[in-house]
Amino acid sequence: MVASGDRNNIIAYLKEAHKVSVTKACKATGFNKSMFYYKSVKDDSLVIAKLTELSEQKPNRGFPNYFNRIRNEGIVWNKKRVKRVYNKMNLNLRRKRKRRLPTRIKQPLFAPLESNKSWSMDFMHDCLMSGRKVRVLNIIDDYNRQALSIDVDYSHSGASVKRAIQRIIDEQGKPDEIRCDNGPEFLSHELADYCKATGIILKYIQPGKPTQNAYIERFNRSYREDVLDAYLFEEIEQLRNLSWKWLLDYNQNHPHQSLKNMSPLNFIKQNQHI
Repeated sequence: MVASGDRNNIIAYLKEAHKVSVTKACKATGFNKSMFYYKSVKDDSLVIAKLTELSEQKPNRGFPNYFNRIRNEGIVWNKKRVKRVYNKMNLNLRRKRKRRLPTRIKQPLFAPLESNKSWSMDFMHDCLMSGRKVRVLNIIDDYNRQALSIDVDYSHSGASVKRAIQRIIDEQGKPDEIRCDNGPEFLSHELADYCKATGIILKYIQPGKPTQNAYIERFNRSYREDVLDAYLFEEIEQLRNLSWKWLLDYNQNHPHQSLKNMSPLNFIKQNQHI
């Protein structure tokens, strides 16, 4: 089946290129002459206005969301009609929009005076021997430099970050704040809503200033030297198992100059008796 627009274009081309009448052009193509002169009487202005409004309000949503919103407003337009106008407006083409970051204020990197005052988190990247990429979410306590979590997976999201934080909270309590960069997982609405609901302050560093998150950056360096750069991994489970063993050894035995060369757990034990 040929669309009406294409049909009319063919007939118009034959008229101009071969200097023939509409009647002869229609006979040559097998189209009915009345089809050429037919003009649609449909008025889609209201549909266009509504879809324009929705696309501006919810630019990352698609047709199902828009149509259901229209129905929830009590408008009973035919679904095929709305879909036709939606496609005609090219709303079915994915639109990339840059998100404007709010201004980040430079804040000094202070040393907390007790556990669970401030945590730091960051992502690291590596590859398995197959070439498949993996991502590692690291979370530490800024006070005692304890490694709270090393989550290895093929990908992460705001939801996986939320789950990791909640798992730590279930084990040892909630922090007052968490310092992080401006990665999409940390900017996600799901993580922001979760932290707001639980009373956790997300402290974002300035873009391109990793030194403002120096505690986790130093931790990342040790982890990369001892694990990611030291071994080749065939499977992700190998990386997970070694990361878990490394985390235990790091917390129990790794000497920190900032902790008077004590390990995180020894530092915690000593300060519990003060």
